Amino acid sequence: MQEIKFYKGENIPLELHKVRVVQKLHLVPIERRLEALQEGGYNTFRLNTKDVFLDMLTDSGTNAMSDNQVAAMMQADDAYAGSQSFYRLLKAVQDVLGKQYYLPVHQGRAAENIISNAYVKNGSIIPMNYHFTTAMAHITQYGGKIAELLYDEAYKVDSSHPFKGNMNLEKLEEIIQIHGAKNIPFIRMEASTNLIGGQPFSVQNLRDVRAIADKYKIRLVLDASLIGENAYLVKEREEEFKDASLGDIMKSMTGLADLVYFSARKLSSSRGGGICTDSDEIYHELEALVPLFEGFLTYGGMSVREMEAMAVGLYETLDETIICQSPNYIKYLVNALDAKGIPVIKPAGVLGVHLDAMQICAHIPQKQYPAGSLAAALFLISGIRGMERGSISNQRDEYGNETYADMELLRLAIPRRVFTLSQIKYVEDRVNWLYDNRELIGGLRFVYEPPVLRFFMGGLEPVNDWPQRLMAKFKEDFGESL
Repeated sequence: MQEIKFYKGENIPLELHKVRVVQKLHLVPIERRLEALQEGGYNTFRLNTKDVFLDMLTDSGTNAMSDNQVAAMMQADDAYAGSQSFYRLLKAVQDVLGKQYYLPVHQGRAAENIISNAYVKNGSIIPMNYHFTTAMAHITQYGGKIAELLYDEAYKVDSSHPFKGNMNLEKLEEIIQIHGAKNIPFIRMEASTNLIGGQPFSVQNLRDVRAIADKYKIRLVLDASLIGENAYLVKEREEEFKDASLGDIMKSMTGLADLVYFSARKLSSSRGGGICTDSDEIYHELEALVPLFEGFLTYGGMSVREMEAMAVGLYETLDETIICQSPNYIKYLVNALDAKGIPVIKPAGVLGVHLDAMQICAHIPQKQYPAGSLAAALFLISGIRGMERGSISNQRDEYGNETYADMELLRLAIPRRVFTLSQIKYVEDRVNWLYDNRELIGGLRFVYEPPVLRFFMGGLEPVNDWPQRLMAKFKEDFGESL
């Protein structure tokens, strides 16, 4: 996409859409925000949106749909089996993702469950560029283990490496030699790696992974939930593809995978998901599991209205003016925070801006969950709801021991076409104030810990009265301002 320059030299992202439907927001007083944290167990997932000003928890299901997507929902064919809405979606999958067969599921983690049920068994090892929380949970539920194979550069907060999501090829060969190809049902690549800052992989790296998979006759599985944004960064950063269309880049990636699955909540700004493949064998291995877990093969647990919106959304993924908006906002905020010396994952990736809680809250031991503490503190002083992506998002080992995350990040998701530039600048301002007052942030401890995916519904409490002291400082600096 050609850069749009401003006469006076400002470097700000320009929205290539207009807003025609709006939703009212509320910025409640800081006293109420403290009460909301207490009621929600200092877990931003448990906050009620009536208390949230800017919801930056996730881009999953929160991207703004286009006028064409909303219009398409009106032509939905309400049929249990053989719906025309399904066949329109199937054609979109074939056109955009280049795969012949499509199995609908209600969201991405449903696809992970079906794939894990079919292929993972006790003792299985799943090599991947990095895990996602629900992918790991489903793999371990069926008796498997994961092997995260990134290059060391991926764990550096301040880096210029364009593809920190690349799989470490030497480690992949080593893992296969150690465990044997028979114990590796598939290799998983995620576009783009969520938990290390939304970092992409290159097409060349995926080709190299494909060559190793072929060498050992192992299937390659691609999580394509953020493939549009990964393709956009490939176009920007990988010389071979600088003149290629997003569609061609996406098909270059999906064409290398035996099986592609996705969350439509991310990929197509709708709700739903899917599994697609060109393999008759894979299709028939998974086919029976869809009616068992999801619904019939032509709706897969989804509303047909959502299927219509998904079909249009897939085609819109090919439009650079739609895909570029979120990465450009992320880049703008990353650069603004970095200019103020605030530790943030670089280079700017996709999905959101990732604050490095390990540095910002260096005074908080990892056993007191610095990323969770930073998430709670930011909500308290701003009404901005982010997501902890650190040790709270990890899971305990089979012996009940805490496993600490490689990185302690606070993710501030920037969904497509949702926020205005003034709201992004508000985020910049409040993060800046919090960074200047970071020594007031304290740790958290669990008071309620579910055995699986604890970050969703777990309850925590502060280790001391730090929230009250942080609130007092905020009121001292801002007075009666919200």
